[in-house]
Amino acid sequence: MRVVGIDRGRGVEVAGLSADGEEAAVLATLEGFWADPAAALTRDGDPVHLDAVRLVPPVLPQARVICVGLNYLKHAAEGSYREDALPDRPTLFARWPRSLSVDGAPVPVPPDEDGLDWEGEIVAWVGRRLVDADPDEALAAVVGYSTFNDLTARKAQKTTSQWILGKNADASGPLGPMVPAAEVGDLRDGLRVRTRVNGETVQDGDTREMVYTVGETLAYISRTLSVEPGDLLATGTPAGVGYARTPPWLLGPGDEVEVEVDRLGILRNHVVPASERHRPS
Repeated sequence: MRVVGIDRGRGVEVAGLSADGEEAAVLATLEGFWADPAAALTRDGDPVHLDAVRLVPPVLPQARVICVGLNYLKHAAEGSYREDALPDRPTLFARWPRSLSVDGAPVPVPPDEDGLDWEGEIVAWVGRRLVDADPDEALAAVVGYSTFNDLTARKAQKTTSQWILGKNADASGPLGPMVPAAEVGDLRDGLRVRTRVNGETVQDGDTREMVYTVGETLAYISRTLSVEPGDLLATGTPAGVGYARTPPWLLGPGDEVEVEVDRLGILRNHVVPASERHRPS
């Protein structure tokens, strides 16, 4: 099953895509889904044609989007962080739900940037509350996974020691459909993560290269703040980002960027000029 958010003018609903991707069976309202995602995933909903709806991220407005930086060894060794020692704990930063978008959505370049940098990765969706959890408990609370592109405004990111501005440009966080965890398996067993720009492979990693696993990271976070159903964990990107290349390579208007992850599918977005920026709904 591939799970998406849809909007047909009555609030966001959560739906499962048909095999041909032309219809979606409504499983629950957004709030109803995250109240009991395991139960919602077992329902047979009424189908609606995708031509009649708008795809949106199935993300609660109050959800936390917690991201792990420098979580693949080769990525930590490239770019401006190559001289830094590997931290003892995950390097965490935040996105806001308003920065998220979906497969196929255009991604505008902010006006002060030379372009956007790609960061193909995987997001884990949390389905149960976690407080002071151990890694096994935390991993068991993951209800599904999605492809994700943590598109980054590097000038804004590097202006200060805090990354949040550069990680929250409008529509800069496209998410693929959520695939239930039972269909994906354990990331520690290895899923291939690839990013392509205009058909050229620029990242090619494996989740076995992760420094901090999903269970370990969620357990660590839960020692400080309660992780709630509907929260997301972006698990980090492999080596091969654009700014670390010689010369640097950034995405500009007209470029197509794809993220492909085993068992999760392909996430595809086009980059557009700053003039096409709009206020997220």
